Amino acid sequence: MSTALTALRVLDEVARAQPVGVTALAERMDLPKSSAQRALKALEAAGWIRQAGVAKRGWVLTTKAIDIAQRVAADVGVREAARNILTELRDATGESVHLAIREGHEVVIIDVVETVNPTRIYIPLGTRSPLHATATGKVLLAHMEPEQREEIIEVGLEKLTDATVTDPGQLRAELDKIREGNCAMVKGELRDDIASFAAPVFSHSGLILCAISVFVPRYRFPEDGGAHFRRELTKAAREISARL
Repeated sequence: MSTALTALRVLDEVARAQPVGVTALAERMDLPKSSAQRALKALEAAGWIRQAGVAKRGWVLTTKAIDIAQRVAADVGVREAARNILTELRDATGESVHLAIREGHEVVIIDVVETVNPTRIYIPLGTRSPLHATATGKVLLAHMEPEQREEIIEVGLEKLTDATVTDPGQLRAELDKIREGNCAMVKGELRDDIASFAAPVFSHSGLILCAISVFVPRYRFPEDGGAHFRRELTKAAREISARL
């Protein structure tokens, strides 16, 4: 068996059994312990796995798999699965709707359905924004692995407007609430004139793949605080997740 194939099989087994030690892994796969150890070290060097916890008892996946899944999601059907649902969401809310994924420390818009309202917020396809200053970005952060989320927060939170949340503790508390409620709202943090709402889209295994959002001019912010937007977003996100 080739070294590459052994490493891929080991990666697959770590995903199933994590955290798993080298001895248990070798027994599960009927491999020599030395072969399992070499594959584990290669996968660690490539950033796919790490040793679990301070005691380093067993191997677990890193968040690299999540990064790859989110990149692939943009190209293997998520836009097609979401398109008519995004159009229905635009019609139900009367506002522009975006589909976005995470790339590194940024959120990237990969599809847009514009409002028919003559007064609109124009944010074109491919626009990149900091995760911490957008509703879609905060949804993605909220459902990210804690270790991965902390890496992003510790890099620093740029202040884009007076409303941008740049205090790490305040952001963490907000992300906890978003994770519980499954919906985010941001008002004036990316630009003073924008408010947005967002909800997460998950794979069948519960992995967050992307987020959908409704953008609205600040002066047209709904009097009910966006309850209608939240309901429609949550419904649309569930439908897209089910299709995927």
